Amino acid sequence: MGKFLRTCFHLVGWLITAGLVGNCIPIPSKLPLTWVADIPLPGGTSRFDYESLDPVHHLLFIAHLGADSVVVFNTQKRKVVTVIPNLPSVHGVLVVPSIKRIYASATGENRVAAIDEGSLHILARIPAGNYPDGMAYDPLNKKLYVSDEFGRTETVIDTQTNRRLKTIPLGGEAGNSQYNPIDHRIYVDVQTLNQLVAIDPGTDTIAARYPIPPTCERDHSLLIAPAQMLAFVACEGNAKLAVFSLKTMRFLPSVFTVGQDPDVLAFDPSLHRLYVASESGVLAVFQVEGTVLHKLGQAYLAYRAHSVAVDPQTQEVYLPLQNVKGHAVLRILREN
Repeated sequence: MGKFLRTCFHLVGWLITAGLVGNCIPIPSKLPLTWVADIPLPGGTSRFDYESLDPVHHLLFIAHLGADSVVVFNTQKRKVVTVIPNLPSVHGVLVVPSIKRIYASATGENRVAAIDEGSLHILARIPAGNYPDGMAYDPLNKKLYVSDEFGRTETVIDTQTNRRLKTIPLGGEAGNSQYNPIDHRIYVDVQTLNQLVAIDPGTDTIAARYPIPPTCERDHSLLIAPAQMLAFVACEGNAKLAVFSLKTMRFLPSVFTVGQDPDVLAFDPSLHRLYVASESGVLAVFQVEGTVLHKLGQAYLAYRAHSVAVDPQTQEVYLPLQNVKGHAVLRILREN
């Protein structure tokens, strides 16, 4: 970043803090995004992790790992509704509006908390292995699947009884988990084996293992776009993005460069845009056309901007940032 641009960032930040200007903030021109707002978040300048959006009730749930809590943010009113406390080292968060539940993986106690979306009260804490992280929900069998990263397993939870049903050995560290409504399977990145594993929720057994090409190193993050019949795999070992076709069940030959240490992925099905956030603070944006990806931009956005969510109804993009001039904020951007 040049000296002039750095000066511009600092000047605009000072003006916003002073209340002299509040309708713009410089977003790198390489990104097809416009700044909307920076909303203060409670809990101090500590690490955030996954987000999960309920677009019907306009609620965004943000895992504030460093504060052992989940922040509940109203996207329509653009304000924090409440904070759900007592979730030690919470990593993953997943809202399931159809059953009015929120699930939070409290890694500090190796449990998953089941939370009522109406009252926002914790209903149960379910054992979930040795390092519960990402989660996926199967609406047909009403089961929750939890990536147990260090335990090298997938934990299966009955969402009707809030009990652990089974532990599925994976043979390697579990990255993120995703549900594919087209073939009704759970897919898990097994990052130390470089495999994409498919689980049959009917039998809770491994149905298939798909080797990830060596052009992708340490496949931690995963996102499925059902309408496109694609799975996107972020490779944290070499800052690449791999694409898996759910039609041919093969990886496409091309890989794409993203920010160093890619983490959370988000997809806007209305605009067919894919977002790849990274621990390095670099955000990459792709346009998805069929099985072809076009990079729309890649640029440094903010310190540790590694988590991203998007609302396809409003085209707003949400990034919780742990430290912007000494404060935690939720940065809201809008797609151009």
